[in-house]
Formats: sequence, C-alpha cells, structure tokens
Amino acid sequence: MGRRSRALRIAGFSLAGALVLGIGAAGWAYRHLSDNITSVDINNALGDNRPPKPEVTPSPSASAALPGEALNILVLGSDSRSGEENQRLGGGDSSGARSDTAMVVHLDAGRTGATVVSIPRDTLVTRPSCPRPSGGSTAVAYHSMFNDAYAVGGPVCAVKTVEAVTGVRMDHYIEIGFSGFAKLVDALGGVTVTTDEDIADDDSHLRLKAGTHHLDGTRALALARTRHGIGDGSDLGRIGLQQKLVKALLEQIAAQNLLTDPAKLYRVADAVTAGLTTDTGLDSLAELTRLGQSLKDLSASAVRTVTMPVVRAPSDPNRVVAEEPEARELWESLR
Repeated sequence: MGRRSRALRIAGFSLAGALVLGIGAAGWAYRHLSDNITSVDINNALGDNRPPKPEVTPSPSASAALPGEALNILVLGSDSRSGEENQRLGGGDSSGARSDTAMVVHLDAGRTGATVVSIPRDTLVTRPSCPRPSGGSTAVAYHSMFNDAYAVGGPVCAVKTVEAVTGVRMDHYIEIGFSGFAKLVDALGGVTVTTDEDIADDDSHLRLKAGTHHLDGTRALALARTRHGIGDGSDLGRIGLQQKLVKALLEQIAAQNLLTDPAKLYRVADAVTAGLTTDTGLDSLAELTRLGQSLKDLSASAVRTVTMPVVRAPSDPNRVVAEEPEARELWESLR
C-alpha cells in the first residue's frame, strides 16, 4: 500500500472516529439536558374539573408554520431552601418552599405578542381543595395567602388555585428555583436593568444606587427578591423589579448568538434545565425546544407586563385582594 493510500485511510478513520465521538457527545448532552428536568403530571392529578380549553377556529389565512392557538403558562419562582446552594442564595435555612414569584404568561396565537400577569403572593384567595402527593386532599381554605397553595400542595395545588382565581386554564407549568435562576443569568452573561431609586435591603443583601446596572446571577436574584428596600416595602414594589428582570432577560437572550456558539448554547440550556420543574407536557428537551422555536420572532417590546389589579384587604392592611371588576376583565381577556 502506498504512502498516499495509507494517509487517506488514517484520515478516514480519524474522521469516522470524530463523527462517532461527536454523535456520542451530542447524544450524551441531549440525555443529560432532558434528565435535568423534573416533571409533575398535573393534568392527571387535576382531572377534568378545570376551566375548559378555548375552542380554536382555524383561520384560512393563518400560516401552517405558526401555532394556531394561544397558550397560558403558569411560571413560578420557588423559594425552596433545599440544597446547600439554594440555602446560600436564599439567605436562610428554613425548610419547605413557597411560590416567591407567580406569573401567568399568555402567549398569543401566532406568537407575535405576549402578556405576563404577576399575581402578588400576599393576595388573599379561596384556596380550593387540592390532591395531596401522598394521597387524600386538602380542605378548602378561605382568606388564604396565595403563595400558601404551593406550600400546602406543590405545583398541582398552585395550578388549581390559579385556575380557581382566574378562570383561565393553565396549559403548562414551569418552576425555577433560586440557584437555577442565578445560573441562567450567569450563563447569559448577566442582565442589564435600570432602577428608579436607591435599593438597600438587608433581607436580600442588595445595595444598588438608582441607575443602570449590569448584574450577575446572584445580584439579579437579590433584585428579584427585594421588597423591603424599595417603596412601601410591599410585594407590589418587588413585582415591578421582577417585571424589569423579565424584560432584561428577554433582551439578553435576543442579543446572544446562541445558534452560532454551541458551547454557550449548551451552557444556557444546562442552566435552564438544571433548575427546572415542568408539567409532563414540557418535560423533555424536544418539547422545550419546540416551545422556544415558536417564540423566535417574539421581541421584548411585544411583551406586555402587568399586575393583577388588587386593593388592600379590609381584614388585614398587610394583605391585598383582587380588585373587581378590573381583575375579572383582565383574566377574561386571556381566555
């Protein structure tokens, strides 16, 4: 065999080996990212006693490439202190978990616009009876704090309570914890936000002067948790900061060339999936990718952020209740 033939064979074997290793690595990465995701079978747990899905009438002019129906997704930020990293970021070692942040994300049909509605965690609601993970059901609770639903019955009860309060069926559920949020921000290279006033919150350990700041994951999380260092110290001030962060994250994601930087894409995907709990309809990388691809043309400017209209609760000045009929009209617009 000549030197040229031998060199070609070596090159061929090397290329084949590289392809096999590449395919193997891709397969490992896919399995790793999918295995990161924790899922809860919310549909099975809640059964048919839920708000109905809206009927969709196909438009003859609609593009087959665009989704034909709107989606409503309950997004929760959990304040669980389980695990050393969550305890460090949470600033405490208390047991259990509550929904520190609750947003209903309404994606328009066609994915050309979205509305993000924040529900104050201090809202007093009627919590419906919820199935317990260990069996049996919780009792109906009147004048209950909204975020107690998650503490009592986890994601299933959180979804059922939101559906009872809003009359809107949640198509999906996404939950991210302290460490997952911080890792996502870091994987994106931080986020840039502008604050309108100085912040000094001993609970979240955040100190910021009014102005524009580029925050890493730890400081972005502290901003999302800040309430006592701004305004009147209520949850409504914190919601305003959280909504700024939502817009900042969308803008940062749009600015990244993730498809041309596989290493960064993997870091972001690993950060997103590592701290994620979803319903079983979104518990695979394929499903999450499909949802993400449907949002590729959705810009931050097309995302509207609002807060459920509330007023101070007559029974407790430290709590709020839904303001009617404004709250009902808002939820009706998302059905």
